[in-house]
Amino acid sequence: MNETDQTTPVITIDGPGGSGKGTVAALLAERLGWHLLDSGALYRLVAVAAMDRDVAADDEASLGSLAAGLDVEFGVADRGMVVRLDGADITQRLRSEQVSAFSSRVAAFPAVRAALVRLQRAFRKPPGLVADGRDMGTVIFPDARLKIFLTASAEARAERRHKQLKEKGENVNLSRLFRDIEKRDLRDRSRAVSPLVAAPDAHVVDSTEMSINEVLNKILKLLEESNVNH
Repeated sequence: MNETDQTTPVITIDGPGGSGKGTVAALLAERLGWHLLDSGALYRLVAVAAMDRDVAADDEASLGSLAAGLDVEFGVADRGMVVRLDGADITQRLRSEQVSAFSSRVAAFPAVRAALVRLQRAFRKPPGLVADGRDMGTVIFPDARLKIFLTASAEARAERRHKQLKEKGENVNLSRLFRDIEKRDLRDRSRAVSPLVAAPDAHVVDSTEMSINEVLNKILKLLEESNVNH
């Protein structure tokens, strides 16, 4: 991919896992007809590649090499995101708890993050980009026209994840999910490189008591007020 036009508008949606940012980003991109980037999926893609190749979660050099060679494409279908790696749809696999836990460890390595920065910025193409993750508005697209920091209580996020996994037929423990989310939040906030934090100019949206449609409408209202696509 080539370097992108910096005038192309970008909307960033950052926040902790389970806040609903991935679903909202996909719906927003579909509504606007813009490109979509789920940066968290990139780290999960590295995790999948590493697991398939028996690369250890602490082998930073090998993980960085895997990250640099990813061939990934994002799309939207049936009100959700589709992820393709080397042309194959691996969306469902990316959402497993094993991959999520591995990817959080992968994301802490500077070599991995550096390899993915160029790839992430290359998604910025006309007519616009909706990018969701943990450092989209602070590190990857600091000049984004509209920045959202979407959050929710750990309890609400654990319950949402529990419901998702149960609907897929997976037997999971709600208390364990809650503990895992708390540990992941702490790791994401305290890491040395690109910690999870709201950009100073981000609009903080708490989705604890909001539906996905309410969050989407809130962002669309902020978008209208900001004239982001003008």
